[in-house]
Amino acid sequence: MTGRDQIVEAAAKLLREQGVRAVTTRAVAEAADVQAPTIYRLFGDKEGLVDAVAEHVMATYVAEKVRQDVDDDPVADLRSGWHAQIRFGLANPGLYALLYARERSTPSPALAAGIEKLRGKIRALATAGLLRVDEDRAVWIIHSAGTGTVLTLLGQPADQRDEGLADAMFDAVAGRILSARPAAADDSLRTVAVTFGTRIGELPALTDAERTLMSEWLSRSLAAARP
Repeated sequence: MTGRDQIVEAAAKLLREQGVRAVTTRAVAEAADVQAPTIYRLFGDKEGLVDAVAEHVMATYVAEKVRQDVDDDPVADLRSGWHAQIRFGLANPGLYALLYARERSTPSPALAAGIEKLRGKIRALATAGLLRVDEDRAVWIIHSAGTGTVLTLLGQPADQRDEGLADAMFDAVAGRILSARPAAADDSLRTVAVTFGTRIGELPALTDAERTLMSEWLSRSLAAARP
């Protein structure tokens, strides 16, 4: 383990066991058996160290999610990912607050990776003809709802948390963005257009420029028709 990894692991343990306020430069230096200047040299300042810890733990979590088997049912796969995110937030309240509630000039790379994983799940739903809104809107609806659900639950006393809130929120969001059955010829133009948008890249006899233009037309049409 490198000196940097050793420091991150020590800080992560302090954060996990004692909370954000326990992660001081002095405490981390003592736990990692290094001098405080080493922390400043490697991370710039305490905030840089805390970011590195948050990204380390979140990256580990995302990697574990990637290794999980994907459910053949895209709706079940989305629900599984939703609940995994809720569990992570409740198990890591300090890190969750750092990643999702703290103002940042740029998003955490680990958080960005998680959103890309969500985009894959949303694309599977769109390809299956089950998405009622455009893919980008669906990603941010799910992301926002999940973040809000975790922060709400974390704001409740642990012994008084509404255990059914996560399921209720998922069902409410799914009812808003998903269709009950795959898109067919008699479905709404929006649902069919979203599904068609996932297959543009497979259309034969078109140039890349033509596919790009068609995608742009669809995106503009869907944006204009957003409810």
